[in-house]
Amino acid sequence: MTTPTIAMPITESSNVTQFVIHQGNGVKGLSEIGLKTLPKQYIQPLGERIDPSKIIADESIPIIDMSNLEDPEVANSICDAAEKWGFFQIVNHGVPLEVLANVKVATHRFFGLPADEKKKYTKEHSPNTNVRFGTSFSPQAEKALEWKDFLSMFYVSEEEALASWPPACRDEALEYMKGSKIVVNRLLQVLVKRLNVNEIDETKKSLLKGSVRINLNYYPVCPNPELTNGIGRHSDVSTLTILLQDDIGGLYVKSPHGNDSWIHVPPIEGSLVINVGDALQILSNGRYKSVEHRVVANRSKNRISVPVFVNPRPSDVIGPLPEMLADGEKPIYKQVLYSDYVRHFFKKAHDGKGTVEFAKIM
Repeated sequence: MTTPTIAMPITESSNVTQFVIHQGNGVKGLSEIGLKTLPKQYIQPLGERIDPSKIIADESIPIIDMSNLEDPEVANSICDAAEKWGFFQIVNHGVPLEVLANVKVATHRFFGLPADEKKKYTKEHSPNTNVRFGTSFSPQAEKALEWKDFLSMFYVSEEEALASWPPACRDEALEYMKGSKIVVNRLLQVLVKRLNVNEIDETKKSLLKGSVRINLNYYPVCPNPELTNGIGRHSDVSTLTILLQDDIGGLYVKSPHGNDSWIHVPPIEGSLVINVGDALQILSNGRYKSVEHRVVANRSKNRISVPVFVNPRPSDVIGPLPEMLADGEKPIYKQVLYSDYVRHFFKKAHDGKGTVEFAKIM
């Protein structure tokens, strides 16, 4: 693999943008040219960096063994975790370990492609809006960029995916997505029962899991990780997110105990991280919590993660489920077109739980 080269000083803002975004090098390219200091575009305001003194070292999110999901105690532990924490790890989930290993290898393979190959999938060049290679989160809206590259693939059909997803990772991403679908179905069956929903009919199937997106995330070595973010604090707009992380670590979840404190989610071999998204918080009228989380950059190791976002369809209108309001409970959220909600999320920088306020009844 050849190291990317840049003809002009990387310290100049226009050159960084050109090199990272327009030439398709991403922050991986910046990392590989041996920068000693972080370009100013990536330096986050002090209030957006993680404060080491606010990390709770002796606490962790729940770890749930799914091998006996028929056990009421297991079902209760899932619902309790979704209510209190919004995050939990699952083991013995049924997705073959080989499938998890293969998609991690495929993620490294895609990001190891030459910049010209990856550039084919950027917003400007991709022949398909369902496949997007990019960097940071929403560069046009951010005052400070995030230290991350990503490939995002929206699933329409197997045929469409085979035709348009990058061959370097297509088959492995599809296998992982299929495996996670089974896990999602099992989790949702459990979660909706506590919402007084006895059956997931076609309408609720669309609201809960009508669309799916998979991302491959790459966080390269960073010269000054304390000054930036891999991903800034945010909650997901999904119903559920199923995250596969590698063994590097760096994911932090906001503590339910307040004080703006954070809890590390340590990698567990063969596990998947599950988190509640804003859509499920809205559908459950606030019973299940979508929680802020973030990723820190790393000085010595490249990190990858592979989230699958299970969402309503863009054309769905989301609001508290009728079952949640049947006994006179007042709705906290209004009815919102899901595509409007997602658009609101992406038109601004990561801002914690700011997006869910968009759906609140004032």
